Amino acid sequence: MTDCCNDTASEIEKLQASTLKAVLAINLVMFGVELTAGILASSTALLADSLDMLGDSLVYGFSLYVVARNQTWKAMAAFFKSGIMLAFGLFVLVQAIYKVIYPVTPTYELIGLIGLLALVANVSCLVMLWRHRTEDINMRSVWLCSRNDVIANTAVLFAAAGVWLSASQWPDLIVGVGIACLFLRSSWHVWQDARCTWRVERVTAALNLKE
Repeated sequence: MTDCCNDTASEIEKLQASTLKAVLAINLVMFGVELTAGILASSTALLADSLDMLGDSLVYGFSLYVVARNQTWKAMAAFFKSGIMLAFGLFVLVQAIYKVIYPVTPTYELIGLIGLLALVANVSCLVMLWRHRTEDINMRSVWLCSRNDVIANTAVLFAAAGVWLSASQWPDLIVGVGIACLFLRSSWHVWQDARCTWRVERVTAALNLKE
């Protein structure tokens, strides 16, 4: 019976690792594409989304490292992910303030095209991660990252439409700040999950020592 449980756990970990490798590759490619497009289009929304892709790539890489490790390691990974989300959220807010001081109207055609490509990529990642979302804290935080990406990509498309209709940077800027706020909110939720798991593991370890 124990061997059966161990075999099942091993198979789940293999499936998790395979999925994480796939979404890691997709996010690394899209980071390069969106970063280049964000610079060329002078788009805060695309830049924010590209940083999200980079952050997710780091998150997926670390998640892949801890996929077969215990809950303490997975809690540490979640703390790391929370820190990444917080850092990128603050960076985008600073960049948005700079754009307010030095305004530039972005190129809506490029924002829309790359935003649509990123949406397709992230929906693919979300579909792959869907069945793993409740397996453990590691995969739950990864799934949350992917879900946020889809929301952010949809917002980028609205930014492109808004820039086209208004001929101003404000729709793009508002979406960029919105994505940053999403980073900050997710950072808080992932940190709370990590803290809860960490405490449970510490208490369990203490009880085992007493025995």
